[in-house]
Amino acid sequence: MGGARIGKMAQTIIRMGGYQGARSVHTRAGRILAREFLERVGDGHRFDFCEDVTVLGRPSTDLFGMVAGGELDLCYFASSYLAHEVPDLAVFDLPFWITSREEIYPKLYGALGRRLAEAIARDTVFVSLGFWDNGFRHISNCVRPIRRPGDCRGLSIRTTNSAVHRATFRALGFAPRFIDVKDFAEAVRTGAVDAQENPLTNIVNFKVHETHRYLTMTGHFYGVTLVLGNRARIASWPKGARDALYAAVAVATQAQQRLAADEDVARLADLAAAEVQVIGTDAFDRAAFVEATAEVVATHSAAIDPEVLRIARE
Repeated sequence: MGGARIGKMAQTIIRMGGYQGARSVHTRAGRILAREFLERVGDGHRFDFCEDVTVLGRPSTDLFGMVAGGELDLCYFASSYLAHEVPDLAVFDLPFWITSREEIYPKLYGALGRRLAEAIARDTVFVSLGFWDNGFRHISNCVRPIRRPGDCRGLSIRTTNSAVHRATFRALGFAPRFIDVKDFAEAVRTGAVDAQENPLTNIVNFKVHETHRYLTMTGHFYGVTLVLGNRARIASWPKGARDALYAAVAVATQAQQRLAADEDVARLADLAAAEVQVIGTDAFDRAAFVEATAEVVATHSAAIDPEVLRIARE
């Protein structure tokens, strides 16, 4: 890590926001980003990272407005929450489409990442700086083991604020309910919802496993987290500051992806130690889940650029 320092320039202050705690792979990557930026620009510059805006009483979704309005310069956020403004991002929300990190990473670094960055710039005030790994999402619940779609019927499930996600869970028989990250852990703890879906790191870090004793390794969505910046604000910075930021994001992204993969291994061990009943990939009827959600894929693919779909599937 680290890089050559740039020449002397006017002070640059970067303000970044997040919405997860200290153990989060996103928080750790944000710290790496800050360190890498400061190493490149030298003394006299600042990188202020508000690691979790929800502890300030703000919904996580405030981050979009905070960056758009100039209160912050950068944030990270799950791509699903921006798909209503950038329809092509819904390619990550099509259930059971992405099956491995080895499959998706080269595409994010290549043509798919470029096309999505162009779409974000075209449709929003943001600039896409990087794509972080938000993990494969799995279903946990406090009622019964889930092995086939019929097991989902009658259960309420907490979802993200994504039309495709809600449609997916309705197709499986769940009653979906959006709850912001700020209130998510409490909703699970109190039984306000029967089920939820998240990557393993969130299931452990938010202590979901203390209440939900059943986990099915569905891997139904692969989560992408966007690193977003205020496009006009970043364009106004000296070139040296912009170059330092882009280089820092590149280093932080590679580190974040390694952390995300390592988290899956470590958190699965935590779940085993906590005696959570884990239904593995060989013990649930994946084909039935794919069949149950096929109409969701067909319906919601129609709003996505066909070239984006082609690149994602090739």
